[in-house]
Amino acid sequence: MVLELGRQAYNALKHNRRRSILTMLGMAWGIATVVLLLAYGTGFERGLWVAFRSWGTNLIFIFPGRTSLQAGGTKAGVEVKLTTNDLDYLQNEVPLIKRISPESSKQSTVAFGIRSGSYSVSGVYPYYSRMRRMDVEFGTFFTELDENTHSRVAVLGADVKKKLFSGQNALGEKVRVDGISYEVIGVLKHVIQNGDEDMNSKIYVPFSAMSDIKNTYYLNAIAMEYEGDHEKVATAVRHSMAFHHEYDPKDKRAVFVFDVFADLLDLRVITTGIKILLGFIGLLTLGIGGVGLMNIMLVSVTQRTREIGVEKALGARSWHILFQFLAEALVITLLGGLAGVVLAYLVSWSVGSLTLWSAFIENASEGDIHLTIDSTTLIASSLILGFVGIISGMLPAIKAARLDPIEALRYE
Repeated sequence: MVLELGRQAYNALKHNRRRSILTMLGMAWGIATVVLLLAYGTGFERGLWVAFRSWGTNLIFIFPGRTSLQAGGTKAGVEVKLTTNDLDYLQNEVPLIKRISPESSKQSTVAFGIRSGSYSVSGVYPYYSRMRRMDVEFGTFFTELDENTHSRVAVLGADVKKKLFSGQNALGEKVRVDGISYEVIGVLKHVIQNGDEDMNSKIYVPFSAMSDIKNTYYLNAIAMEYEGDHEKVATAVRHSMAFHHEYDPKDKRAVFVFDVFADLLDLRVITTGIKILLGFIGLLTLGIGGVGLMNIMLVSVTQRTREIGVEKALGARSWHILFQFLAEALVITLLGGLAGVVLAYLVSWSVGSLTLWSAFIENASEGDIHLTIDSTTLIASSLILGFVGIISGMLPAIKAARLDPIEALRYE
């Protein structure tokens, strides 16, 4: 039966070759638009995720602030400072924390030879690099041994290395940080970032060695990697800090808690909304091709009224006529869809990428919008195409199936 329907559909399309080709072109243009719009949405999402990737995923950062609510007899506006004691409080009171690292930073003058510049220097624990998913392009990150032995070693951001060393090898060389020598043991890979912190322009040293240039009792931030529910961890962190620093746990300005996972969820909601909007726009474009298909099929039903009458007189049932015309519509949809996908691949290959982060940041082509057509895009496009094809072909097919055989035979 399926082969017979396919043969009849092929003969009908062959009989009206020009009309069928024009209709297929309309469907091809529509599906190509859908595929490219969905590919654009996926590329836009990936471009944004590249910028947020350097923050990690299951991480929570806390930063010092000022109280905005009165707590007990203390007025609002009191400065809250993070200290190394808070590391013990958090580890003991928030059981879901896997790793924790302080961050003590200072804007320092860093020099190598006759070149110098002002850069942010941060003292952190060795596993901070794994928490933040830092990629070391040359050399290595410092180790527990470096931390325990107070080693004056440093890992440079990509931009720091470029400005101080240009094309020279930096590994093994010594840079002066506020006059104190630190040996360069690693250079970070250039990253695309969204936010005030620029990892490319920072220098990382062991937390113990940071005490040579700054009092590390007071901290600029604390980074925590956790397992489990991010909201429970964030709430536990807020309550712990509120108890020890004596402020209202509801006061979110006293200690700012940056929940990376929550921000990523918000980002996903935004990008999903954009992709749905682009898919809807593509659906409307494909719908124009669907209207053309429906119009052609209605004309075909009108022209073949006597043929339908003959088939019914010879014993053809209504469902046979229905599937016959629906098959013709779906064949046009399928062939037009295949041509549209090929067209979309040609366009994506010729365009390559569209500017996003590289418009604002150097060496940020990784964060641009790449029109990559993946399996998800093809599946979504196929579902939309099938939906339009069935809707467009169903109305003419129903009209053909409902024709009265006697009236159809009388049609001139």
